[in-house]
Amino acid sequence: MELPFVLYFRTLALLRKLVTLSPVSILYPGPKARTVLDTRTLKQFLTLAEALHFGRASELCHISPSALSRAIKQLESKLDTVLFTRDNRTVVLTRDGELFQEYARDALDQWEAIRQKLIQRGNTLRGEISVYCSVTASYSFLYEILRVFRDQYPGIEIKLHTGDPDTAIHRVQTGLEEITIAAHPAVAPGGMAFKPIAESPLVFIAPLADSPLSVQLQPPLDWTTIPMILSEEGVSRDEVNRWFKQQNLKPTIYAQVAGNEAIVSMVSLGFGVGVVPQIVLENSPLADKVQVLNVQPALPPYNVGLFVLEKKLKSPLISAFWDQIQSR
Repeated sequence: MELPFVLYFRTLALLRKLVTLSPVSILYPGPKARTVLDTRTLKQFLTLAEALHFGRASELCHISPSALSRAIKQLESKLDTVLFTRDNRTVVLTRDGELFQEYARDALDQWEAIRQKLIQRGNTLRGEISVYCSVTASYSFLYEILRVFRDQYPGIEIKLHTGDPDTAIHRVQTGLEEITIAAHPAVAPGGMAFKPIAESPLVFIAPLADSPLSVQLQPPLDWTTIPMILSEEGVSRDEVNRWFKQQNLKPTIYAQVAGNEAIVSMVSLGFGVGVVPQIVLENSPLADKVQVLNVQPALPPYNVGLFVLEKKLKSPLISAFWDQIQSR
């Protein structure tokens, strides 16, 4: 039986290895016996499986496209199978690739869970969490959340990515991100936990009175002639589509764009009428360049909150982040 101080130093040495950023080897029970993979390769594979584009995936992995291509070829060689079919234009997961994608997600989840359990023996949470949200959400909600969290858990790093809010939930579902701030859709996504943090009305916005659309904006509004600037997809687009259907109207769509900030910009330039969450307008530098239309019936409000895969809440890091958020 080992003496207590021997166990202590062995545990300490293991913890030091676990908190480093170096890739960790994982055994894969594939066609080749005792195939050894590392976490970095698994993350690179999952990134490419989501992006399906070597250029975009390599940027997210902070390596060159050629380096990513070599890593994937080496992975396929180790597994003795083809994970992607690719040509000069497209990258597609094979059936084996889809099966390995499930394994890679589970393996990384299990690795992170055991890593944190062992780290907790040192009474300090360490590691990183990836968070995705829109630019507006980053300074409307995230600042206060991260300020409190950083004080409580200085050993946890936050990897923040910003972009189109309409793809936020999908990025979490596919494992590209761990937590996101997004609007709750009409149909709750399966396997996801949601914690509400704010509510924001959806409003119709139009150019100011001296715009070329001023005549068309005189009441009563003829919605069949007013050019609309709408989101390509997402909660706001679903609500707008539902609103027009309830009014038995077919909108004249001038443009479909990604991101609410872009809608405010195009509306301010006089291209048409748009629909955005009020919180986006309040934080926009172009807020004084547009007007809010008093449209009845009003659109349902945006229910904004945090999304995470329910199984990810088993991670001590994710759980710590989740538990310190106060629902509103």
